[in-house]
Amino acid sequence: MNRLRTGGGFLLLETMIGVAVFALGALVLARCLNHCIDAEIIKLQDQRARLVLENRMAEIEGGAVKFQDKNAVEEKLEGRFAGITLRQSREALKLANENDEELTGLYAVTLQAVWTAPQGEQSKELRFYVYSSE
Repeated sequence: MNRLRTGGGFLLLETMIGVAVFALGALVLARCLNHCIDAEIIKLQDQRARLVLENRMAEIEGGAVKFQDKNAVEEKLEGRFAGITLRQSREALKLANENDEELTGLYAVTLQAVWTAPQGEQSKELRFYVYSSE
């Protein structure tokens, strides 16, 4: 009988250690899940910003939106893109052809999408060239 009592105490200690290891594993898995959710949110915000930049570039190239000289124009977007601020500016290119004649109507357009994420302010920038007869 004495033998059974000492073995029972060891079994209780072994069970407690097993439960502690299981609880620690569950906490680690919960933390990993939290990181995965944060990464997915960041990915979705990045995709939205890229879509904003692509749409505005297409609008400018198509002539649907006028682009401004040097002074950056800020626009807070609404609807599907709420929370993103779009900055837009253009700069005339000073280029010459092989006969040293100035080429006019060529512009470098800069678009920047800025949004706030849990890690701080994030941004994406797109720079492209446009010909305009203005």
